[in-house]
Amino acid sequence: MRATGVGSMPGEDFRGVVRFVVETCADLPFLPELPARGDGAGMIGRGAALLDGIGADLQPAGWRLTDRPGHDQRRARSLLAQDLDVLEEELQGYEGDLKIQVPGPWTLSATIERPRGDRILADHGARRELAQSLASGIATHVVEVGRRVPGASMVVQVDEPALRLVLDGQIPTASGIGRHRRIHDPEADAALSDVVDAIRSAGARPVVHSCAEALPVSLLSGAGFAAISFDLRLVGPPSYDAFAAAFEAGVDLWPGTPDTDLDPSALRRRVDGFFVGLGFGDADAIPRAVVTPTCGLAGSAPDQARRILRALVDATRL
Repeated sequence: MRATGVGSMPGEDFRGVVRFVVETCADLPFLPELPARGDGAGMIGRGAALLDGIGADLQPAGWRLTDRPGHDQRRARSLLAQDLDVLEEELQGYEGDLKIQVPGPWTLSATIERPRGDRILADHGARRELAQSLASGIATHVVEVGRRVPGASMVVQVDEPALRLVLDGQIPTASGIGRHRRIHDPEADAALSDVVDAIRSAGARPVVHSCAEALPVSLLSGAGFAAISFDLRLVGPPSYDAFAAAFEAGVDLWPGTPDTDLDPSALRRRVDGFFVGLGFGDADAIPRAVVTPTCGLAGSAPDQARRILRALVDATRL
């Protein structure tokens, strides 16, 4: 059993956070995101930086597609390159798994607007184009990180916090009055599969994360993800069959354990109890389990975020 972070961390000292992550999550370090540094440093800004052949810029209402890369997209790309410089320096000689995070196609489609307004989600062609652009950009990103840290076995976490709302038709339109039509499973699967295929073709292992309720486990498993990361607080017995089927099919499970109780023994009992509830013992679960916080830690105080990660690491050693 290993421990890692979801991705986002508090503060603006990127190098300091990287050093802490590399030291603490030694079995599975990750490239942290520090949204406090500005819009280009958060999940959506990083997604805009990864888009291949699609321009974007930051507007008062949020990120919007443009004819050519805007100032904010260029800045996001520059910041990402600087982050990779730091990662390369801090991981000199490293060998082992290394996790990076990228936003998923459905969360980006539900967040970024088209040039004339309203979200990409409203346009079938735009949705498809975005998914293909993102997949290409992710593959390039994986290769670049691998070049900088040649001893790393790359793990790519695709963040899809908005996926459930997209599938249920609960994303509001620009006016806020209506809702975008729900996306049916075949189209959702196609976009996710594009991203998964791009990650695998770049030599990395695809993982999907969402801390939302009612995770579509069968859809994510079918799209080809090697692991599913989720908020354990939101998983109950009615969904155990879907999780057990995915685990039996070879999909690893990464339970996000509650952050309110930082007793390593209690955290470990929750994780063990979950796998027992699925019908799996330690021999099956421990080699494949990765424990994480319930979600990103950007909203936590720096000291609290560090205590959470240390407690999770301690829980894996019991």
